[in-house]
Amino acid sequence: MRELSSTTIGIVKATAPVLVQHGVAITTAMYERLFVDAEIKALFDQAAQESGEQPRRLAAAIVAFAQNVDNLPALSGAIEKMATRHVQTHVRPEHYPSVAAALLPAIRDVLGEAATDEVLGAWGEAYGFLADVLIAREAQMYALEPVN
Repeated sequence: MRELSSTTIGIVKATAPVLVQHGVAITTAMYERLFVDAEIKALFDQAAQESGEQPRRLAAAIVAFAQNVDNLPALSGAIEKMATRHVQTHVRPEHYPSVAAALLPAIRDVLGEAATDEVLGAWGEAYGFLADVLIAREAQMYALEPVN
């Protein structure tokens, strides 16, 4: 599994206050981009989207990740919950690049000039790291599923 550079960790942690303020706007914009793909849209509870619950949940998870990017054990409960939900909804490793392709432009759209290439590069690296963590845990869970 890849390691995050100290520069990336510093940038991601430094963005946490901005994410507290703009996280829901970012995740809402991300889902708008992501749901152009009907297959991915079908993985999500649309009632939770319409109520704003899912964008709020993801924004809170992103903030927690930003604040604890250098302390993953603090996120173990959240990671376990996310991985469980992903397995229940049949999220697969091939879905993660689509999320990155929606998330990073959404950050740029919402934060404007504050979303420098350096910030977006750090978030791209951090997202890849978190995706690897989730994919590994989900693979363990999928392996334990009974075969029908």
